[in-house]
Amino acid sequence: MKFAAIDVGSNAVRLLFTQVFENKNETYFKKDSLFRVPIRLGEDAFVKRKISDEKAQSLIKTMMAFKYLIEAYNPVDYMATATAAMREAENSHEIVRAIHKETGIDLEIIDGQREAEIIYSNHVAEELDNKGNYLYIDVGGGSTELTLISGSVIVDSCSFKLGTVRLLEEQVPKTEWQRMKTWIKESTSDYPSIKGIGTGGNINKILKMSMKEDGEFLSYKNIKKVSDLVNSFSFEDRISKLNLRPDRADVIVPATKIFLKAIKWADINELYVPSIGLADGIIHVLYEKHKRLKLEA
Repeated sequence: MKFAAIDVGSNAVRLLFTQVFENKNETYFKKDSLFRVPIRLGEDAFVKRKISDEKAQSLIKTMMAFKYLIEAYNPVDYMATATAAMREAENSHEIVRAIHKETGIDLEIIDGQREAEIIYSNHVAEELDNKGNYLYIDVGGGSTELTLISGSVIVDSCSFKLGTVRLLEEQVPKTEWQRMKTWIKESTSDYPSIKGIGTGGNINKILKMSMKEDGEFLSYKNIKKVSDLVNSFSFEDRISKLNLRPDRADVIVPATKIFLKAIKWADINELYVPSIGLADGIIHVLYEKHKRLKLEA
């Protein structure tokens, strides 16, 4: 079975194609292709509270391209979601209507709670120690979603207006940092030996820069080392000497800051980094929906 997921984020817009294989009691998810377009909607949404005509047109054109790719891939089902930037832009619903008119794609603007739920649909904690305690940290362009998991059950989750693009645009008040610190301290106080699960494009890049493989653990020192390295270079040198994409070379700096603070406040010794994100969670949601409909038929 083939499924497709569109994630309209604050930094980039992604289209993921994944095949799902069922073998007796096991299910395998195999990514086929990932397409990424760095429109950076958050630049407008977090500062002007409105997405410019130029960026809106770029998004519509991208969604049109995605429409044709989805038609060629011919999945069983697909879903399109939008997060922080579209949540906060005053003209987001107007853009959603334009996208539907031009492409036929229904783009759903989801709140932070729903975003955390979809990300958790990957069930990564169950693949590690299903009796352990984990803090799931997903850092995006506009927000950071935190989910506390114990024994494979969600204890609590919260969304914070702390994102890489938002920080670059200096749109994060100190009170939001304090809110996240308080939530982490209070939520994790009764759960010992917490390990972290980190997702998002930046932490995957930090993993590679730490010379580690997909699925390996990062320590606070590993992330701090990458943070110090990146901060020692200018934006231009990060591109030319560290081989970072232009749309990664700036946001990786605030990303390391968010991860380091969350790890410190939760007293996390190691952070597991699976190569997944919101789009992967959407695939899981679609597969579960397909299974449910199959049983009801």
